[in-house]
Amino acid sequence: MTWIDEAVLVLNRIQNEQSENIEKAAVIAADAIGGGGVVHTFGTGHSRIPVEEMFPRYGSFPGFHPIVELSMTFHTEISGANGQRQAMFIERVPGLAEVILSNFKLRPTDAIMIFSASGRNAVPVETAMVAKAAGLKVIAVTSGSESKTVPATHASGTTLSDHADVVIDLCTPLGDAAVSINGWSNKVGPVSTVANVAIVNSLKVLTAQKLADRGIELPVLTGAQIVGREVSEELFENAYLEHAKRKSDVLRVNA
Repeated sequence: MTWIDEAVLVLNRIQNEQSENIEKAAVIAADAIGGGGVVHTFGTGHSRIPVEEMFPRYGSFPGFHPIVELSMTFHTEISGANGQRQAMFIERVPGLAEVILSNFKLRPTDAIMIFSASGRNAVPVETAMVAKAAGLKVIAVTSGSESKTVPATHASGTTLSDHADVVIDLCTPLGDAAVSINGWSNKVGPVSTVANVAIVNSLKVLTAQKLADRGIELPVLTGAQIVGREVSEELFENAYLEHAKRKSDVLRVNA
C-alpha cells in the first residue's frame, strides 16, 4: 500500500470511530470560546503542528490560544546547538509543565487541548495534570495504540489520556510510521500529522457551527482572493485584536 492509502485508512477510522469524541470536544471549545474565554492548545515535538493549524491559519478564528515552547519544537537544527537530542530530553523533564503554565491564569471557564502522539512524556502529561487540578476541561489528542500498549514512563504511572475529560484517538499505528519498504528493516512515513490536522479542522468547523447556533460570529482569517483586499485586511486585524484581548485576559501578571 502507498502512504496515501495508509493515510486514508487512518482518516476513515477517525471519521468512523472518533466523531463522537470530536463532537464532545467541540462542545467544550464552544462553551469556553462562547463565554469569552480560550481553549489553550499545547504540544511538544511535532505535535506543535496541530497547534499552529488551529490558529492562526486561513479559515480559522480567535479563541484557540497556542502555547508552544521553542525549546521542544524547533527541529531544523537537528544536531548541535538547539538540536533534536536536547528537545527530546527537555520534553521529558518533570516540573517544566508547571513552570510553563505559571505564565497564565488557569481559569475553570477555559479549556485546554493537548497533543501528544505517545502520551507518555512528562511535559504533556503534567500539563494535563496541572490544568485539570485548576479546573479546566482537558481534551487529549493522542495515539491509543501507543498509550494502551507501551508502558507509561511518567513517575505517576499515568499517561495523558488518564487526565483528560475527552480523549480523541489519532488512530495511528504503533510507532506512527505506516509503510513497509522492501529491503528495509523499519517502516517509513508517519501518519500522525495528517490525523492531527484532520481532527483539529473537524473540531474547528464543529465549534464554529456551535458558536453560530448561539448567535456568535467571530472574524475568520480569509484571503483577499475571496473577499477582496480591504475586507481581508479588516478580518485579519479584527481577528488579531480579538486574539490579543483574549490572550491578555489569561496572561498572569500578578503574584
